[in-house]
Parts: sequence; C-alpha cells; structure tokens
Amino acid sequence: MTTNRERVPLRDALRGAADVLAGAGVTDPVVDAELLLAWTLGAEVSRGEVHAGIIRGDDLEAAQHERFRGYVARRAAREPLQHITGSAPFRHLMLSVGPGVFVPRPETEIVAQFAIDALANAAEPAPIAVDLGTGSGAIALALATEVPHASVYAVEKSDAAIAWTRRNVEAIAPGVELRHGDLATAFDDLAGRVAVVASNPPYVPDAAIPRDDEVRLHDPALALYGGADGLDIVRIISRVGHRLARAGGTIVLEHGEWQGEAIREILASDGWLGASTHPDLTGRDRATTAVRP
Repeated sequence: MTTNRERVPLRDALRGAADVLAGAGVTDPVVDAELLLAWTLGAEVSRGEVHAGIIRGDDLEAAQHERFRGYVARRAAREPLQHITGSAPFRHLMLSVGPGVFVPRPETEIVAQFAIDALANAAEPAPIAVDLGTGSGAIALALATEVPHASVYAVEKSDAAIAWTRRNVEAIAPGVELRHGDLATAFDDLAGRVAVVASNPPYVPDAAIPRDDEVRLHDPALALYGGADGLDIVRIISRVGHRLARAGGTIVLEHGEWQGEAIREILASDGWLGASTHPDLTGRDRATTAVRP
C-alpha cells in the first residue's frame, strides 16, 4: 500500500496500469493507461506530455497515484474511458459525455465530413442543416463550427442525453438550435428548406447484443437498437429527410458495415437519387449519402 510519503515513477505506474487493463480485456490497454495518467496529472495534460515526463523520470505523488489507481480500477471494470474523464474527442472538438448519452466514435468523423462537405458546397449564403437524433451533439457541432455561415438545427429525444447536448451546445456553439423531441416531427417548420440532413441513428438489430461491455452496459439502448433489422429509425429518417430537404439537398446516414445495400434501397424507394455507400478509414462501409431531386 502506498503511503503519503511515497512517490511512484510515472514509468512504473503506467506499466502496472497497462498490465491491469490488459488483464481485464481492455482493447488498447497502453493507450488507455496513458490517457488516464494524463487525466490524473491534469485535464489539459496530453499523452505526449506523459511520454515526456517518463523520459525525464518524473514521479507521481502518493495522492496522485491513489487517484490514478482508482481510475484504472474503474476502467478495468469496463467503465468507458470517456465516462471516467467526462469528455470525448470528436474532430477538433472536445465534448462532454457521461451516463445517458452515446459516446461519439472516431468512425462517425467520416460521416460528419460528408455532411460538412455537402453543407460547405451548398449554393445559398446561409444553408440549413439538421442533425436528427443528435446525442452528444457531435455532428451538429462539427457542422456549426466547420461551416460557420450555416444555420444548424439538432433534435434529441432522450431526457438524459439532451442534458449533455445542452452542455456541449452552450460551451461550443450556442447558435445551434437544439430541440427536445421526436425527430419525426421536430422540424416541420423547415420543410423543403434544408440543404443537409445528417444522422447517426440507432442501427443495431435488436437481437445483435454488442460484445463490448462498454457498449452493452453503458451506451443507452435508445441510441443503439433499431428494430429487428436495425433500420426502423433509418426508414423514418429517410421519409422525414425527404420532406425537410430542398431540391438538391443531401442526406448523410451512418450505419453498420452490412447495411449499405438495404439503406440504398430504402432511400431510393422514398425518392432520393444517387444513393451511394462510402467506407470509413478502416475500409468498412460506414455512411450512405443521397440527393433529393
């Protein structure tokens, strides 16, 4: 047991934490250990600064080491890293997250990029974008900050999630209009005016329980499951998006790697043109786009 007078080299603390996390089945134990160590040292400390401290031979004070061990124990119990730190990176943003809201994933960044490109290329001087089922606000806030001349709207149904959305909107882009309600009816006042409709909807089939404890036990079911084939909400978004989009407007949908063909068929049957599926950086199908005639 560490006493109040003992100090622990960063290198030893990191090595021990990585061993604990590896034994718990954490996918990237060294990376997570480094991030938790950085968080222990201060909210603004980076992994690079942790590496520099190890090279210098820096130590953890006893109180810091105890706090670090507590974080590692929580992560070893498969609590999401982002819940421990209270934040998740997304593109150039740092979002507040925690229990009740879906933690944004790196693969959604490519989905946001398609929406950003379509919005930036819109002909009107103040194009409108909507993010349906915004969760933490990741896509909406990326749109608002990277296409600042656009008007961005977002909707979230979950009482728990929207508390996090509000926090992020207020901190990052207060101009985003956030609505609390059902995505099926939230933007009837924007019908026929929207340049980009974007969504990362729930698309996991009800029977396909995620393997990872972090997802299965901590991500809200409302943000994960989309019916028997995972596409119930996608069907709603396709119809809603077609009603909201102006001529030439774009829809951008995130989905599972096996769902591209089915989503293209849904979009085509609802009147969208040019439905195309695009891979993420790992080569897995991740986003489908289409245009309203």
